[in-house]
Amino acid sequence: MITVRAWFFYLFMKIIPKRQISRWVGVLMAIERPRWLASSMVKAFASFYRIDLKEAELPLNAYPSVAKLFTRRLKPGVRPLADAEPLHPADGKITEWGEVRQGQLYQVKGTKYSLAKLLHNEAWAQDLEGGLYLTYYLCPTDYHRVHFPVSGQVTSAAHISGELWPVNELSVLRVQGLFAVNERVVVEVITERGRVVVVMVGATNVGQMRMSFDGKLVTNQKDQQKGIVRTKQYWPPLRVKAGDELGVFHMGSTVVVLYPRTFWGEKMNPIQGGPAKIGGSLAL
Repeated sequence: MITVRAWFFYLFMKIIPKRQISRWVGVLMAIERPRWLASSMVKAFASFYRIDLKEAELPLNAYPSVAKLFTRRLKPGVRPLADAEPLHPADGKITEWGEVRQGQLYQVKGTKYSLAKLLHNEAWAQDLEGGLYLTYYLCPTDYHRVHFPVSGQVTSAAHISGELWPVNELSVLRVQGLFAVNERVVVEVITERGRVVVVMVGATNVGQMRMSFDGKLVTNQKDQQKGIVRTKQYWPPLRVKAGDELGVFHMGSTVVVLYPRTFWGEKMNPIQGGPAKIGGSLAL
């Protein structure tokens, strides 16, 4: 049931310039001077979101801005990689998972959206029919670097410049096809068992998404118009291993991973929803 609060939230978010605000927030979070102000913001952010600093690569006072804390790396060895691929690509919560049926995925139970629209690629959507999808939600508390779930070759990536709706529960319940209208980067990885696709989905206040395998692939820039699709082909393909860094969110958002049916055969093993940690195995 849609509450009055949800309606007001939806109308407010529909009106405001979400892309511009997200860029402004990105600038604010990157402030490093004056030092006392930046330090106070870093401490307040870490305290408010209860960030687990024991896992962070550096001590709190080594981060000169909230942005640097938000995009922190982990200490070596904190996320040991499981032996069996595919792996979880992010720390977060698995909010939806299941089989791609008739080109549709669940946004939430009872609400579906188009895989072809998400990927901006009808052929890939057909290829992934009957395959497995998992949706990971990253909240501000989480580690915000995304890693490759499989070993293979990156052959292409597409930046689809779109809306920047929030990806919280209110928006997911209210905005039809949210993940397929928000700004996103679609990364193709060719493996021995078929094409795996990783989609990083932007959101309000996600100042940018940066791809680690291609430093020139950065989203939400001033010169990037909404609705534009930029596709890059990589030749020779970029070889990656499961656990290698794929990209970075500059605020929290969502990752959707899609596996072809060849990854799990005729019967899909049960997958537990809820918390996920990078490096953990799906054990398909």
